Amino acid sequence: MKTLLLWDIDGTLIDSGGAGERGLQLALKREFAIEDTLSWLEYFGRTDGWIARAILKHDLGEASPEDIQRFLNAYLKALAEEMNNPQACVLPGVAEIVAQIGQHSDIAQGLLTGNLRRGAEIKLGHLGLWAHFPYGAFANDAVHRDELGPHALRRANAYHGVTFVPERVFVIGDTPHDIACGKAIGARTFAVATGRYSSERLRAHTPTAVFENFADTGAFFAALN
Repeated sequence: MKTLLLWDIDGTLIDSGGAGERGLQLALKREFAIEDTLSWLEYFGRTDGWIARAILKHDLGEASPEDIQRFLNAYLKALAEEMNNPQACVLPGVAEIVAQIGQHSDIAQGLLTGNLRRGAEIKLGHLGLWAHFPYGAFANDAVHRDELGPHALRRANAYHGVTFVPERVFVIGDTPHDIACGKAIGARTFAVATGRYSSERLRAHTPTAVFENFADTGAFFAALN
């Protein structure tokens, strides 16, 4: 094992068809009787814990640990319901890439995501990708995205019994926060414009490479080298 890929989920591997946002709105309504469009919240690339704190502070004026956990539990239940929508899909090229990586003895892959672990399992399991990722770092590990990288590296090293050097670790995501958290551990960064940020906006944060999408799987593997 020489190369490690750490994938973001939303906007990178999949499009949930808005299931995440609707799940947050439903959890807020069911648990706190509050209706909120969340149009004020810039949450892309953030962790679920960060998002929960921001919403409860905005709508309740405080965010106690008990209320945060209550909100997140309700969110996970609503998320499982909302993933059953026709817009939820795997993004172009992703299924082919993650399957091919499974055939490479020198490339490993895991997750580095702002989703709670259970949320990641709900989303990727629904779309048939969960089995490709035996480890990762999740919102359960840290509130701030930049603190997730060391958890993902530690689990990857332990799982494979090797030490991945930073210059052969690639953090892959669709937001500036993904780029920043990759740089925080000295990794290379691939940015993809299949989320809310254009390739021009992503390029301004100087990732290693920028892709419009991953439909050209050959270009993806060429960039790894």
